[in-house]
Amino acid sequence: MTKKVTITDLAARANVSVTTVSQILNGKAARFSSKTVAKVKQLQKDMGYVPDFNAQSLIRKSGRTIGVLIPNINNPFFSRFLRGIEAEAIKQNYVPLIFGSDNSQERETHYLFESVRRAADGMIIASAVSDVNYIDNILNQNGIPYILIDQAPVAKGDRVDANNLKGGEMLANYLIKKGHTNVAVVCSEKPTLNLQQRLEGFVEAFKKNGTPIPDERIITTQLTKQGGYDATPAALATKPNAIFAINDEIAIGLYRGIEEAGLKIPEDISVVGYDDIDLSEYIYPKLTTIHQPAFEMGTNAAQMIIKRIENQNQPIQRISLPVSLVERNSVNQID
Repeated sequence: MTKKVTITDLAARANVSVTTVSQILNGKAARFSSKTVAKVKQLQKDMGYVPDFNAQSLIRKSGRTIGVLIPNINNPFFSRFLRGIEAEAIKQNYVPLIFGSDNSQERETHYLFESVRRAADGMIIASAVSDVNYIDNILNQNGIPYILIDQAPVAKGDRVDANNLKGGEMLANYLIKKGHTNVAVVCSEKPTLNLQQRLEGFVEAFKKNGTPIPDERIITTQLTKQGGYDATPAALATKPNAIFAINDEIAIGLYRGIEEAGLKIPEDISVVGYDDIDLSEYIYPKLTTIHQPAFEMGTNAAQMIIKRIENQNQPIQRISLPVSLVERNSVNQID
């Protein structure tokens, strides 16, 4: 097994003390001659020396790491969200540790404990199938601040979300304006807070319009493309002229199921989604959906948790980001 290069090896090659090398590589190079600094840094590159993370963490009393728990790594919405976190974390010299729970309470609990065990300085939680009091108990007892994102349950703490209630209402009013009052909804079997709010906003708008949606027109499935595909027969059996998919992943699955049923979108049936993932612009016809600022949610979440890590006594931080309707080609006009 190859021996890892140590700071002692680097100091010996540079013919200086270990303390000199440590100070040069930790931002105190001004104390030494430019020749010594250049020599140490060049040898670091040549020898492939990487400072020991555990040793640095002990010195700083911080690993400068943020645990990030999301429900589905494969969902493009969370890809954008993670890119936002990474962009801000790198800017502030933090490293995100990313965990996907796959909406499993067992896996979520495992990763919460792993974040504690690996000494994460803070947690960003966008996946919360566990009771929020349980999460709060685990993290607070270990002195780890956390922030809840969008779909996690309500708690007395820092939070970033988007206006899902408004988003559901906007989609409903758009369909009503297009003449669609005979609609079905395909949503999650285990709806989290954000999904509940989308559904509430959508259903309430139809109720206000005097065209309430019967319970049998609300179909539940998994929050994936496969879930949308599997739910297609049940949704079509209600004879709707439009279907609201609670997220774009479900909508994409519906597209395939509807095509296999011999129907065309939007000529025979209209479909709308939610999230505005990148695929929604590339499927045919392009999907009308609600845009959520996933990247900005990520950057805001990272900013907020870093502020909380560095000052746990500051006031509670809350940010609610706006959503917008993206009109494309998946809805027709009913005269």
